[in-house]
Amino acid sequence: ILKSGHREALERAVFMAQGGEFAFVLYSSAAAVGIIDGQANATLTAIVIISMVLTPLAILALRYLTPRDEQSLDGVDIAEGLTGSVLIIGFGRFGQIASQPLLLRGLDVSIIDNEVEMIQAAANFGFKVYYGDGTRLDILHAAGAGRAHAVLICVDKPDAAVRIAQLIKAEFPLVTILARAYDRGTALQLIRAGVDYQLRETFESALVFGGSALEALGVDPEEVAEVIEDVRRRDTARFETQLAEGIRAGQRFLKGNIGTPIPTPLTQPRRAGRALNQEQPLC
Repeated sequence: ILKSGHREALERAVFMAQGGEFAFVLYSSAAAVGIIDGQANATLTAIVIISMVLTPLAILALRYLTPRDEQSLDGVDIAEGLTGSVLIIGFGRFGQIASQPLLLRGLDVSIIDNEVEMIQAAANFGFKVYYGDGTRLDILHAAGAGRAHAVLICVDKPDAAVRIAQLIKAEFPLVTILARAYDRGTALQLIRAGVDYQLRETFESALVFGGSALEALGVDPEEVAEVIEDVRRRDTARFETQLAEGIRAGQRFLKGNIGTPIPTPLTQPRRAGRALNQEQPLC
């Protein structure tokens, strides 16, 4: 009726086999009015407890023993022999926007993604996206990463972005790599992986948003531009410090809203401290 896959149907069956907490109330009430005796109540309660304990183990075993449902590739072309001068890996909300300047300039752009639904949806808007997992070296070869002048890594998963960057840098060291960074930590990893350019996905939009907020509050546009440029300088300095010293370095470049922190004890002492050895007066 629900058109679920075989694996999903089995999981639901295992979940439904588990007894619930309401059974404890039901059995206790039945025993109280004499419908079942104490021994039956204890036996049925034990069965419910055992089912609750075994259900998580049964789910783990089921997921281990049953193969994962494969995505249907009906109407989807697999990446093979692509020759675009630019390769875009990942065509979600970031990749879609990043592709526009390239396509408007008339560049030959190849696009791959590993989400079938995304590929099918993109086709409805006039995009040809090939199926391929960019974290696999054979797919990168098939997608033409070695022939491309530039590869744009636009995937949303940080680990996948770093992995793709490492593969491309090792296999195609002369290819220009531009990468989307999910956050600051990912940006640092991408730099260490050797990308030629990285951009934190929310950085530019947040700066524009903050600048627009200042203008809405009546700040002169020229002053807004100076403030935004100061934020950029501070961010660059902090980023370079973090590259050298670690992710927690460079906090002095941030402007907080609580002034200078004043160190305080984690817990207030119950009584005043006293010296263990009395000081002797100097002669």
